[in-house]
Formats: sequence, C-alpha cells, structure tokens
Amino acid sequence: MFDLNGTLAVDGLVSDNIKELLNELGKTYKLVVLTADTYGTLEKEFKGLPIAVDRIKNEIEKVNAAEKYSPYIGIGNGNNDCMMLEKSELGILIIGEEGASTNALLKSDIVINNIKDAINLLLNEKRIIATLRK
Repeated sequence: MFDLNGTLAVDGLVSDNIKELLNELGKTYKLVVLTADTYGTLEKEFKGLPIAVDRIKNEIEKVNAAEKYSPYIGIGNGNNDCMMLEKSELGILIIGEEGASTNALLKSDIVINNIKDAINLLLNEKRIIATLRK
C-alpha cells in the first residue's frame, strides 16, 4: 500500500528506476497506490505497471481503502498516512526529498531514507527480519 507524493513520486513524477523496481516487486506483492493525486499524474505514471490505483480525499478514506486489502504493508511519509501506517502489518516511513511528518514517523515500524531502499527491503525480506529482530 503506497502513498504517491513524497513516497513514490517527487512533484507527481515517478522515476524510471523506481518503475522498474515496482515492476519487479509486483511479481511478489499486490501493489496499490492510494493518493489524492495532487499533481494529476496518477494514471500516466503507472500505465502498464502491475499497480492498482485508488483516488482518496483524506486520511479516513485512505485507511478505509487500505483495509480492503488487509493485511497490508503501508508505505508513506505524511500526516495523511498516519492511520494507514498504524493499522498496517508493517509500516514503512519514507523520508525522501519531501521529508516526513513526525506524526507518521511515530506510527511506523521502519524508517527508510528513500523509496528505492524501501522497495529493495521488500525484495530482500531478510533485511526486514534483521531490522526488526529483538
């Protein structure tokens, strides 16, 4: 379960490198993007990729949409991702170029510098085990 802006995209655009990684990740996981689509780029950016997209208006709609796919891994960076991160089986916060909200940080299980590293974490699940081991 991905947020779009600040998580997968910067200014509404997803890099080709990230699209390639999402294509690979889609072989193992069902991928869903939940977004208000601030920049209006949603369909264009994910055309041809194995990703379901769902437009939402606010945090309540986002968590309700996410729960349709429960259990899920939530990946986001902003205040409107807090409930999604908190209710997920695994909440991953992306700091990224837009930064991350402190509220979202406190609701997440793992903090990652960028989306590329987060996707690679999911592609190599032993990294998750190593990070969360007590």
